[in-house]
Amino acid sequence: MTQSNQSSVWHPFTQHAIFPDFLEIDRAEGVYLYTSEGQRIIDAISSWWVITHGHCHPRLQQAARDQIERLDQVIFAGYTHEPAERTANALVDLTADGLDYVFFSDSGSTAVEVGLKMALGYWHHQGIARDRVIVLEHSYHGDTIGTMSVGERGVFNKPYNPLLFSVDAIPFPAESNEQVTLDALESRCREKADVAAFIVEPLVLGAGGMLMYSPKVLREMKLICERYEVLFIADEVMTAWGRTGTLFACSQADIVPDIACYSKGITGGFLPLAVTMCATRIFDAHYSPDRSKTFFHSSSYTANPIACAVAAANLEMWQEDAALDAVRKTASMQGEKIARIATLDSVTNVRQTGTIVAMDIQVPDRGYLSEIGTQLYLKFQKSGILLRPLGNTIYVLPPYCMSEEDFDRVYDVIAETISDLTRTQFS
Repeated sequence: MTQSNQSSVWHPFTQHAIFPDFLEIDRAEGVYLYTSEGQRIIDAISSWWVITHGHCHPRLQQAARDQIERLDQVIFAGYTHEPAERTANALVDLTADGLDYVFFSDSGSTAVEVGLKMALGYWHHQGIARDRVIVLEHSYHGDTIGTMSVGERGVFNKPYNPLLFSVDAIPFPAESNEQVTLDALESRCREKADVAAFIVEPLVLGAGGMLMYSPKVLREMKLICERYEVLFIADEVMTAWGRTGTLFACSQADIVPDIACYSKGITGGFLPLAVTMCATRIFDAHYSPDRSKTFFHSSSYTANPIACAVAAANLEMWQEDAALDAVRKTASMQGEKIARIATLDSVTNVRQTGTIVAMDIQVPDRGYLSEIGTQLYLKFQKSGILLRPLGNTIYVLPPYCMSEEDFDRVYDVIAETISDLTRTQFS
């Protein structure tokens, strides 16, 4: 069954005037989605980057079943529960030393919003006038007001500019531009005494076009922030949970952020959950008999017990060798399969970080609104592959259970579709 434009549902990041119909997904298993009419679709982008071990993983299903029978929901102000405590303890154990406290929320956007508020509260409660945020060009951190403010200004947020606060942006550290980025960061930290924090997506900028940079640059940016006592916020909403080849992207640079934001794969993609982790000193800045220094942030479903139970089961899986073995296998197969695409004349800037592969299609209109993105998406869908190009950028970001046969199918479809489209448009 295809959902038509008679539906009352308003879909995210979707122009209904162009996409009036929607495939109805009935069930999922492993890397496959099944429509209500029986079509099988390979989920090559992990359903917007959230699925890690595969859809409907039995261990995660069982964790949800067990918790449903015990506790569904409880206010998290003044109360706690075992799944939240177990999840927090596992996160502290898995992350690098220095991330000591865990604040629960519901999505990547709210995790980042919480991180920004933590950073500003840290300085405010010490009576220090630091309220400026530095961001990286082309970044994307979410769709709430705070996260849009620290993201790239453009098509995503232009109508809402009157609501956004100003930030300082530094250039993206492209391979030939790395020192320019580092110099710009150092200059702003040195010259502006009001800088509170620097926020960055480590190693890969997701919605900005799967732009990639080196661990060395990430480390240098953190060291600059340390020199000027600027808080370093790592938005690992997408880059954590093996996506960049390691459990956390920051570990490749051997750095520990002052504040780290995690979501998407924290439950293996099973249920919505997010956390913001921070150093002890940030918690301590809010710790006071003065109630005005309370960290004023919450949502009704903060640390939902069922989501936390699934997260705890997922974190147990990440403590086993099999999870990272699957990441390494996925990254290796990605590298093998992308080689054939790199030979196509219309493809440029083929790149890989861990399990993430991306490439750009050479067309006159580049960027997120490139017309070829829509054409590619529809052709991929017709071929039974879920790929959602970012304009003229195609990326593959699969669950870690994808077989070589499925990889071959995905890359066969990509190669055929690119060849067909570019032959038609530029012949």
